[in-house]
Amino acid sequence: MTRFQTLAFVSCAAAFVGLNAYHASNADDPAEDAAVARARREVQMLDDLYKTAVVLVTEHYVDDETDLGAGSAFRALFDAMREKEWHDARLVDATGQPYEQGNAPHEGFEADAIEQLLAGETFVEQVVEEDGQRYFLAATAVPVVMEKCIMCHSHYADVPEGQAIGAISYRLLIEE
Repeated sequence: MTRFQTLAFVSCAAAFVGLNAYHASNADDPAEDAAVARARREVQMLDDLYKTAVVLVTEHYVDDETDLGAGSAFRALFDAMREKEWHDARLVDATGQPYEQGNAPHEGFEADAIEQLLAGETFVEQVVEEDGQRYFLAATAVPVVMEKCIMCHSHYADVPEGQAIGAISYRLLIEE
C-alpha cells in the first residue's frame, strides 16, 4: 500500500467511525448548553485522534501476533490520561466475547450505548450529574477496518463490514 493509499484509508476510516455523530442525552437540552457542546467537541477530537493513531500503529507496526497490538498500547495510553485526570476512556467489547473480561460493558450507560451502536449509531452521549459535578459520557463505534485486526481477534472474521465490534467509552468533566 502506498503512503497516499494509507492516508486515504486512514481518512476514510476516521470519517466512518466518528464525525457524523448521533446525540442521545438525558439532560434537558444539552445541544443548547455551551459547556456540553465543548465537551462533545473534545470527545470528537479525541476520538478522531485515537482511532487514526490505532489505524496508523496497526498498519505500520503490527506484523504478527507477537507484536504489541494497538489495543494494548491504547489501553496503556487511556490509563495515563486517566491517571493525569484529563479524561477517562476505555475500550468496550460489543461482541459478547471480550478479548479481556475488563473490556465488557459496564451496566448502565455503556450497556445501553452498546445496544445503540449495534443498531447502527456511531456516537451515543449522555450527561450525568455526580456529587454536584456534570459529566459528559460518550461511546463511539469501533468497527473492524483492517484485516490485521483479525490477526489477534479471529472472532471478528465473520462480523459484517461496518458492524461495531466495540466502542471507546469516554467520561469527561463538563467544565462550566
